[in-house]
Amino acid sequence: MAAIKVCPASELVEAGKKVVSIDGVEIGIFHLQGDYYAWHNRCPHQGGPVCQGRMYNLVEEVVDENRRSHGRRFNEEKLNIVCPWHGTEFDIRTGKSTGAQRWTLRPVKVFVENGEVMVDV
Repeated sequence: MAAIKVCPASELVEAGKKVVSIDGVEIGIFHLQGDYYAWHNRCPHQGGPVCQGRMYNLVEEVVDENRRSHGRRFNEEKLNIVCPWHGTEFDIRTGKSTGAQRWTLRPVKVFVENGEVMVDV
């Protein structure tokens, strides 16, 4: 594997993303709370361009002790990427689907070196 420079770290803003093509392989790089995550841009559901989807905080239902619903709230700690083809959601930090547990995004090693975001492909 060879480390490839993607962009200056300063270019990837907090809760931002960048999709790049390296030798015909599309990769999505995400920046969350000082950490970087990278995934192959291919949804395990049906091959859609998952990393090009929108990012949303996880929606949770508020349920009381009697199991009554009191609406929904956004979880500010969990950010998902939503595949634009069929709406399958994935946790950006883990790559795991929030619905179908068997689906996981394929990771790419990402790191910052000398102020540059780098990936190993």
